[in-house]
Amino acid sequence: MSFDTHVKSRLAVALTSRKLLRARRIFHEGKRQVMRQPHVVHYFHDAVDPYCHLTAQILQRFQNRYRIAVRPYLISGPPTDAVPDPVAHHRNALDDSRRLARKLGLAGHSSTKPDPDAVSRAEQALAAKLEDGDFLSSVADISRELWAGGDMSKWKGADPLSAKANGDHQLSSFGHYMGGTFYYGGEWYWGVDRLHYLEDRLQSAELGADLPPLIPVPDLRDIHAEGQAIEFFFSYRSPYSYLAFDRVRNLAKRSGADLVLRPVLPMLMRGLPVPKAKSSYILLDCAREARRLDVPFGRICDPLGAGVERGYALLDHAEAPGRMAEYCSAFLRGVWSQGLDASTDKGLAQIVGQAGLDWNIARQELTKQNWRTRVAQNQDRLQEIGLWGVPSFRVSGQSIWGQDRLWAIEDTLVS
Repeated sequence: MSFDTHVKSRLAVALTSRKLLRARRIFHEGKRQVMRQPHVVHYFHDAVDPYCHLTAQILQRFQNRYRIAVRPYLISGPPTDAVPDPVAHHRNALDDSRRLARKLGLAGHSSTKPDPDAVSRAEQALAAKLEDGDFLSSVADISRELWAGGDMSKWKGADPLSAKANGDHQLSSFGHYMGGTFYYGGEWYWGVDRLHYLEDRLQSAELGADLPPLIPVPDLRDIHAEGQAIEFFFSYRSPYSYLAFDRVRNLAKRSGADLVLRPVLPMLMRGLPVPKAKSSYILLDCAREARRLDVPFGRICDPLGAGVERGYALLDHAEAPGRMAEYCSAFLRGVWSQGLDASTDKGLAQIVGQAGLDWNIARQELTKQNWRTRVAQNQDRLQEIGLWGVPSFRVSGQSIWGQDRLWAIEDTLVS
């Protein structure tokens, strides 16, 4: 491991540590007290984002639970570099948010994007509610009318341009890029999926009663899915893939489903942008998800480039004795929790050994290039099912994205 790689790995340990998390929270709380400011949770709403349709339904209840001020903003939507394929992204968001709404008992929405004129009217109505101070009590009704194709003309309107400009500025200055997000005391919480983390933090600060979360994490269950298959698209450079990998293996094993592993190149190696704000959020979100799941995380050695290529070069070698899953698991664990440098023989040898393979034999396979055909075919398949990022799944004709959607895989397998 080079000196530069060692320094980056140590920095990742510090950035994802509980110690730094506590220090950040102490700093932000101290700053709030010194400036004599109230506890403010900032919320960013994108009228055309289907996930915002879900958050709109719980905002007022969330405000009523805690001694905080929810400060809402209206935004324009994510920048282009944060969403490489806007059409596919919105299509997946529509499908996933409808699935999530059913799971959580929230109101769903239509299967298509609202009419642009209706969106414009909804933004005007929301801008007016921001001016009147009635946003929280009205956003759910406005969103429901918008997504149900209702009459938007009944709402009083205001020019939304200045409201969206202000929201966009605040979102960017705080360091995020998407709607449906909550910001409190230096930390981000994206959508209803992560609201339980914010509630836990507010309850720990004695800002509300110790109540079950408004939006609980869906439970997994025992199912039987013999004869069915789970296509699993993942990347060695994706920390979310690491969090998902062994859990998906366990799901397949206990359900009897076949697991089809489909490694793809990281987005950066496919020429897709990953903005700094996005990568920063992903790292910290993975750290808290790992803590909740009791998965080791944080001693990171980024395998981008040579590490990924060398790792994929051994896929066939691992598959021959039936140890591909063990090898991929060991690789992900090595680079995301053990700080192993897969671009070096020393680091990759440790990964290979942990997978129960012989390094002296494996090292002879490193110059082979046939893995590129396999990975390219997987990427074509990923695009075919309407997705581009990982971890992603194809189950019973449905595309599912995210390490926090294992419940959706189960529901799809038994539907």
